[in-house]
Amino acid sequence: MAKSGLKILYGEGDTEAQASTAAAFEKAGHNVEKALGRKAVEAALHKGAFDLVVLGPTLSRNDRHHLPYMVKKAHAETSVLVMHADGSRHPYVDACTDTGTSIEGVLARIEGMKIAGMMPAAAAAAAGR
Repeated sequence: MAKSGLKILYGEGDTEAQASTAAAFEKAGHNVEKALGRKAVEAALHKGAFDLVVLGPTLSRNDRHHLPYMVKKAHAETSVLVMHADGSRHPYVDACTDTGTSIEGVLARIEGMKIAGMMPAAAAAAAGR
């Protein structure tokens, strides 16, 4: 898997679930800022921009529904991946994963997304650099 080095904001409701998944994102070459709970995600969005916001399954269903709006309001170009959700009906969710998707499946889903932060790396790889 190519290391794209995305700047990811990863929101969860549980620190243990967040720790293991964040470690997997970092091992894949991404820079991860962790936020625990809805308010922390919103605060992080006001402090800076991210290539991707990942909303984890331990956030409440309401948070996973509300936060994509907040992401796009803060930074329209930021991509949103919601884990454990049917994002196909949500206008501000760029991708989602089904309940029980492995971390490898989540990483593959991220690699398959058209994220602005990945484009220079992909262009360089295509040019043989």
